[in-house]
Amino acid sequence: MLIDSEATALAAVLRPVRAGNAFEETVERLLQVIKLRVVDHGERLPPERELAPLLGVSRVTLREAIRVLQQEGYVESRRGRNGGTFVTYKPPRPRKGDLARVAARHGDALNDALIYRHAVETGAAQHLATVELSPDQESQLLEALAAVNTASIAEYRRLDIRFHLTIAELTGSPLLASACADARLRVTDLLNAIPVLQPNIEHAAVQHAAVVDAILASDPQAAHQAMAEHLEGTAALLRGFLG
Repeated sequence: MLIDSEATALAAVLRPVRAGNAFEETVERLLQVIKLRVVDHGERLPPERELAPLLGVSRVTLREAIRVLQQEGYVESRRGRNGGTFVTYKPPRPRKGDLARVAARHGDALNDALIYRHAVETGAAQHLATVELSPDQESQLLEALAAVNTASIAEYRRLDIRFHLTIAELTGSPLLASACADARLRVTDLLNAIPVLQPNIEHAAVQHAAVVDAILASDPQAAHQAMAEHLEGTAALLRGFLG
């Protein structure tokens, strides 16, 4: 059973694919779920009967996509009473030189990805501050905040992603939620290539709380500013490691 903010983050990624590119986009959506660790290493993907309707594809197309991911080592299928499709992907531990190699692979797209993320995530926070949240939605937001701000170093990246995707999904805009998931995926390899540092976690916790406080206070300008400061800090950290 998924807790509320986990289900909310999953909903931000699992959207119907376009019919003309059903197979390719199904693979892409599943890779987003896996690489963003919405479903983490050792966890089971939703069953086919739930996953196929969420993606708007047939079970045949879904099985073909899962087969490809299995061949590439992202998932494995297990049979039996407790069977299903389980995630086997683990982000590699950061090693010296990893960030430079990933950044070189991104080329000029790195700065573009950071601008894109800044635009869509500040927009999501700003818009959410204009939405009248239900008690259940407020609970989801506060649960996601508490989870990331008390996370261990090992769990921090996964729960940080969940926090950001929760904000995006609660806007009620599927397009915006998808854009935020896409924007985060574009910088995920870069973030995975640098170590998680305790001082950064503590600094980010203050920024996360400021974003949520502004949203719950229905202050769009403050929500935009708080999210902008948070994302600028992440961008500065990446640029600092790149030297």
